[in-house]
Amino acid sequence: MSGASEPPAVLHFNGREVELPVVRGSEDELGVDIAKLRGQSGLITLDYGFMNTGSCQSAITFIDGDEGILRYRGIPIEQLVEGHAPSFIETSYLLIYGELPTEEQLD
Repeated sequence: MSGASEPPAVLHFNGREVELPVVRGSEDELGVDIAKLRGQSGLITLDYGFMNTGSCQSAITFIDGDEGILRYRGIPIEQLVEGHAPSFIETSYLLIYGELPTEEQLD
């Protein structure tokens, strides 16, 4: 996730104002970075089932359970298990190097 270009989110509570950074996720969604919320306000968040919480930044996987999306290194998981699924060698290459090999690399 990256930030810096988005204006902060502002939380007003008990006459106090807390500015929280707004970050952009890997799917271009916006999120609020609450890492310093407790330290700045004494407040914590409650998100039942982590339905609206990104637990980490990852270039490896993307999961959206509501939409049924699961990607590994940007590749829809369906492409890795159905139809023309990669061979053992191709899958190993993907795990090691983070991308599927080209035909030239396989030779």
